[in-house]
This record gives sequence, structure tokens and C-alpha cells, in this order.
Amino acid sequence: MADKRRRLLDQLTGSPTFVARHCRLTGDFEADGPVTMCGIVRGDGRIGGVLNMPAGAEWHGEVHADSAVVNGTVVGKIVISGKLEIGYTAVIRADVTARTLAIAKGAVIEGSIEITSGQPAITFIERRHKT
Repeated sequence: MADKRRRLLDQLTGSPTFVARHCRLTGDFEADGPVTMCGIVRGDGRIGGVLNMPAGAEWHGEVHADSAVVNGTVVGKIVISGKLEIGYTAVIRADVTARTLAIAKGAVIEGSIEITSGQPAITFIERRHKT
């Protein structure tokens, strides 16, 4: 059984759909499995797995995913049916809905937050800074 305290990205398996840095997508985006979005999306999205958005990635629109790790920018709305981790480099200008939520110190969130599990958001200090 997986350690529930482990970070979401540590639990990823398989090959995600990868959208490289400097790529721009306009229109709706759908994927059945995990997605690593390093570029910019302008449109709505449905991800049937984990959405990973590193620093520098942007999503402008409404995005739905099973779970997500966001270190980039989301403008619009983000709906996560499971766990959402918001990293210290994240800028969220969106309404957020997630079953569980972990927010790193330094993240910017402008919008409403709804945690569907009824549990409080967990805050943490990011110790895995990439240089």
C-alpha cells in the first residue's frame, strides 16, 4: 500500500502525455491518462489522470483532472476530483475545487476554494527546490 504522506509526483507511474515548454495550445484539451503540461493552454481541459504543471506552465480556462500538482499559473477554474498540490511557485487566479488540498508557503491564490472532503487545507514548506 502506498504511503499516503508521500508527495503526489512521487507516486506517478507510466508515461504521461507531455506538452513541451514553448508549446501553445488553443482550444479544448482532453487526455485519458496523466499529463505533464509545460507549455501554455488557452481553453478548457479534461485530464483522466494526474495533471502536472511545472513552474512556467500556464492554463487559461477551466481544467478538470483526477489529481494535480500545480507549480505554474492557472487562470479560470480548476476542479480536481482527488488531491491537489499547489507549489510555492504557483499563481492561481481561479476558483479551486478539490477533494483534498495541500498548499506550499509562497503560493498565490486569488479565488474561492472549496474542499469537498470537508477536511482543512494542508500547508507545507517546499523543501525540494530545483536549482
